[in-house]
Amino acid sequence: MSRFERVSNTWSRFQNRLYARLSQRQKTVTAFVSQPEPRTVGSFARGRQLVAGNLMFAGYLVESWDSILWDVEAPNIAFEVERQGFVWLDDLAAVGDVRAREKAQTWLWSWLEKHGNGRGSGWTPELTGRRIIRWINHALFLLRGADSAQSEAFFRSLAQQTWFLSKRWQSAQPGLPRFEALTGLIYAGLALEGLEELADPAVRALAQECEREIDAQGGISTRNPEELLDVFTLLTWAASALNEAGRGISPAHSAAINRIAPTLRALRHAEGGLARFHGGGRGLEGRLDHALALSHVKATRSDGLAMGYARLFGGRTSVIVDASLPPEGDASFNAHASTLSFELTSGRRPLIVSCGSGESFGVDWRRAGRATPSHSTLCLDGYSSARLSEPTGLSGLEALVEGPTHVPVEMSDVTDGHRFQGGHDGYSKVFGLTHARTLELTLDGRGLAGEDMLLAMDDTAKRRFSKVMDATVLTGVGFDVRLHLHPEVDAAVDLGGAAVSMALKSGEIWVFRHDGQFKLSLEPSVYLEKTRLKPRATKQIVLSGRAMEYATRIRWSLSKAQDTAVAIRDLNRDEPEFD
Repeated sequence: MSRFERVSNTWSRFQNRLYARLSQRQKTVTAFVSQPEPRTVGSFARGRQLVAGNLMFAGYLVESWDSILWDVEAPNIAFEVERQGFVWLDDLAAVGDVRAREKAQTWLWSWLEKHGNGRGSGWTPELTGRRIIRWINHALFLLRGADSAQSEAFFRSLAQQTWFLSKRWQSAQPGLPRFEALTGLIYAGLALEGLEELADPAVRALAQECEREIDAQGGISTRNPEELLDVFTLLTWAASALNEAGRGISPAHSAAINRIAPTLRALRHAEGGLARFHGGGRGLEGRLDHALALSHVKATRSDGLAMGYARLFGGRTSVIVDASLPPEGDASFNAHASTLSFELTSGRRPLIVSCGSGESFGVDWRRAGRATPSHSTLCLDGYSSARLSEPTGLSGLEALVEGPTHVPVEMSDVTDGHRFQGGHDGYSKVFGLTHARTLELTLDGRGLAGEDMLLAMDDTAKRRFSKVMDATVLTGVGFDVRLHLHPEVDAAVDLGGAAVSMALKSGEIWVFRHDGQFKLSLEPSVYLEKTRLKPRATKQIVLSGRAMEYATRIRWSLSKAQDTAVAIRDLNRDEPEFD
């Protein structure tokens, strides 16, 4: 981190502390303009864990039935950020019973006592925006059974935090943090009596952020599908709040919603979950459908890339490919070395997946999840197609660096299906080899043909590869084509080691085959989900060999060998309407 950045961050923290203290002088409010609706959706499973005393934030688990959340010593900054944002309130509200409400109220009153006076690390614009939204959404849940003193303290703190946001939203990092700050300010300004004038500057600023941060493809710079859903959800909430207040929304705000909705549809698998790339999960069940329905945007994306992802669709099978350059700079702090990796879902059942984000399981899992071997693509000699930088500043964040600089892509229709062709030069600097991948999905979705090639593209690349060959005493460069399987897939090596059979819970049977003299094996893997206490064990198909020439070709296929009656009922079952 440069000296300028250190000074800037120090000044920003000082300003946050100053305005947090000044907010204590602001007059309180007494009521909402209208009864708030609980728009945020939490995880019932995680809510049950919290009620049971399993406090898990940022990969650290504290087991205690009677611990006050704020009395637990935070092991790192990420833990503190996660609990200060109050997203856990969504999870407790999802449970909604007496014990969950009592825990939520106890933690809220404790926060007011310990941090409500403008002290603590939670007084940043992005965390304040995130916290205000949850407080307002779940106000009825929180205030049920509260006495007048508690209710007064609640509204007083809301007014103080809203005033703080009005002064400090500009210091939030561009992207999702700033959208959270501005949406929180709009939300509170329109919901609380007497604070309506604070919403007007935020409405104008939100329109500017929509123009600046949402690109022509309806994507964001981090290329994180779940984060895009978070931004989209915030924009639809802000639009609903403005419309309900009779104000309407700006053209830039409306245009951003119209651009994002088709992109999210393109990033959704056949079963309704998002593709899990660049730190994003599949999204809470029903959240994407709810946001799309709330937006009233019916458009879909029919061709080209969506936020840098290619989508193939046939029958009830969806394939989504990471087909663009990885994020750069500040946008890459959660990015993965996943170029040309793909996921495949058949009907309601994921088959080929990425390991996912290990952020909620600690630093080591976070790094492991970002590496190329954790994705369904080719990995060369154990190297990732990009590197992680040294940790930056107090945050300890690691940017993605030295990744591919050129990712040509072509999509086309063939006689019996759809074809994706792409390549990247992420291995060229070290090995002189370019990875090219072709995927062809049949129209009925019953077969995916894959071809991976390692090519020395020009004389410079050939000389570099020759040096590598000399260093390995002409034994070549090892490679692995990895296909990670969903935990619910039951896989076994078949046909004397020539194939892998995969049984889905629906009764479908898929078979993996390959051409050539390569080693096929079934190895352990993990599936990382943010809502679970531990990683889930699963398996991965690994096709291994060595590149000995300037051109190496690896051909393989996935084909559906069987549909049972259970699978057919699963496919034909009535589905929710996707608006």
